[in-house]
Amino acid sequence: MNIIYFDCYAGISGDMTVAALLDLGVPLEYLRTELAKLELPAGSFTLDAHRTERKQLPALLFDVKVHCQHRHRHYAGINAMIVASSLSDSVKERAQRIFRRLAEAEALVHGVAIEKVHFHEVGSLDSIVDIVGTAICLEYLGVKTIYAAPLPLGGGFVDTAHGRLPVPAPATAELLRGLAVHGECGRGERVTPTGAAILAALAPAGGCQVQPAMTITGIGCGAGSKDFDDVPNILRAFLGTQETGGADRIIVVETNIDDSTPEVLGYVMERLFEEGALDVFYTPIQMKKNRPATQLSFLCRPEQLEMLVALVLLETSAIGIRHFPVSRITLERRIEERETPFGSLRFKLISDNGHLLRVAPEYEDCRRIARERHIPLQDVLRIVLQSDAFREKGV
Repeated sequence: MNIIYFDCYAGISGDMTVAALLDLGVPLEYLRTELAKLELPAGSFTLDAHRTERKQLPALLFDVKVHCQHRHRHYAGINAMIVASSLSDSVKERAQRIFRRLAEAEALVHGVAIEKVHFHEVGSLDSIVDIVGTAICLEYLGVKTIYAAPLPLGGGFVDTAHGRLPVPAPATAELLRGLAVHGECGRGERVTPTGAAILAALAPAGGCQVQPAMTITGIGCGAGSKDFDDVPNILRAFLGTQETGGADRIIVVETNIDDSTPEVLGYVMERLFEEGALDVFYTPIQMKKNRPATQLSFLCRPEQLEMLVALVLLETSAIGIRHFPVSRITLERRIEERETPFGSLRFKLISDNGHLLRVAPEYEDCRRIARERHIPLQDVLRIVLQSDAFREKGV
């Protein structure tokens, strides 16, 4: 299985991501051909990639030159453009996930519905190329999983369409939720909204504190457009393989707790999920002195273990943790947006070796519709499951 580890010591942006992936061997002409499937206005942009240096370190610089009048776009319009394109399903799905994470962050910051989000900087042609281009390059390289190092927060201010904003800008800060960050860097915008959205949408929740175990097959270096005083402004992408033997290797973590309140346990479950645990569950048990107690169990990736154990020891009365590695076999899962009587909703598609087994509407989307429209959740589910969206592609 091909994976990529982004070494984000200088930060990350959309153009740096595409540059690093091109440097790994994606032909620029291939990227041009695939981007043409978006059916953007003819001659509206050209692509350029050339070698450069940042503090005497060589890297590839990717540049999108826009030749038409600058336009801002709504999330719904960009999503519709991707859906209508002839791009592959996997490229569409990844690009849609990135734009949806951007839209969710903008909607939360500005207090509007996702469908009404109006992108400024990230709605421009160069940002669309960066996001869709990232998805195209990842497919070309056969990348299944993305990991990323902790991100530098940066500092100071940045000028945007909304005026002068602190770094990280509000939408960028929202996208950084669940990702590891640090403040060991100078001032300046080190992580752009596009760069943050790519990792928020595609990398495992919680990021990765160290480079995962992998056999490195290539290293790509993407240069940022700015020069920083403290570090070379380069994003390194380590491409490699991860042997799984047909199974996904994870860690099971457990502890027995007999003196924490239900409120605390509920809060800990929320925090573990927020920080990237794959699953969290409680089991009623009987401990010494006939005390009823609770066994807290959660599943995580090996690189998440230290951070999540520290969270449990901080937030509960546990004084010890046990953990052990296990292997699991999982079916293929992907998310696809479909039109329903309630508008565009996400569906989870479950497959086995490319054979579609079942489809289910995303609970969170149905829950949101039920709350927004004051309709019982079971009625929302019934209507969606009886709609054409559920019966698409033979389901």
